[in-house]
Amino acid sequence: MKLNNAAPKIKLTIEGATEGGSAFGPGVAKLCAGVRETGSLNAAAKRMGMAYSKAWRIMKDTESTLGMQLLVRDGAHGSTLTKECDELLDAYTTIHKKLEEQANELFKAF
Repeated sequence: MKLNNAAPKIKLTIEGATEGGSAFGPGVAKLCAGVRETGSLNAAAKRMGMAYSKAWRIMKDTESTLGMQLLVRDGAHGSTLTKECDELLDAYTTIHKKLEEQANELFKAF
């Protein structure tokens, strides 16, 4: 099979014990990476074209689902990632990258 303009796309989601809540997926990972870079959930949300209130709800829902705090909020001074969130984001990023590389190799074999 030869598909010239096609490539696999991997969507990784890390779910918590609570069903039905937000999981740690591409959107939450992007928000967390934005907080890491800017020191602000508001700035991270704006970068994504998202309202702060929506980003805040997503983060709170994800924290509840995962049973862990993701952000340390310092009011008007912004936010930082918790140590656990830093580790989760690093693991998520590494796993996602490796899965994409493997998927691309497998796809080329067909």
